[in-house]
Amino acid sequence: MNPEAKKKALRMITYGLYVLTSKSGDRYSAGTVNWLSQASFEPPLVMVGVRKDSGLYATISESGVFAVNILGAEQKDIASAFFKSTSVEGDKINGYRFELGETGSPLLVDLPAFFECKVVDKVERGDHTIFIGEVVNAGVRNETKPLVMWETGWFYGG
Repeated sequence: MNPEAKKKALRMITYGLYVLTSKSGDRYSAGTVNWLSQASFEPPLVMVGVRKDSGLYATISESGVFAVNILGAEQKDIASAFFKSTSVEGDKINGYRFELGETGSPLLVDLPAFFECKVVDKVERGDHTIFIGEVVNAGVRNETKPLVMWETGWFYGG
């Protein structure tokens, strides 16, 4: 296989950008992710790829829950704030206000929409784990165009 062709072809897959959050006990984890897709209508399932060496992986594995916070098209700065380690001060996570959802996962209040999931399965392969989550709660704060990877100039894949 031509490694350059593989990289270019895989980078042509379209992705949205999301802030994935979870909480286990007193530990919070949050990070920007893009490997996410709906997998079933009934029950409503999503699948998300999470690096095995990340705090998110550990927190989701322990708690069995996560939230997907959907970024708006103009929120690239918020996405970049979650490329670093998670820091919680009062009601802010990585500098952005949050509230706890029904699963206990942080919900970013400045983002247009969210959904919360309970983990129903996982696939452990490669350097990422695929968590399959059943959507148990969702909300829309405002309807807007979502942020997509292609429009940021960033690449994660290949």
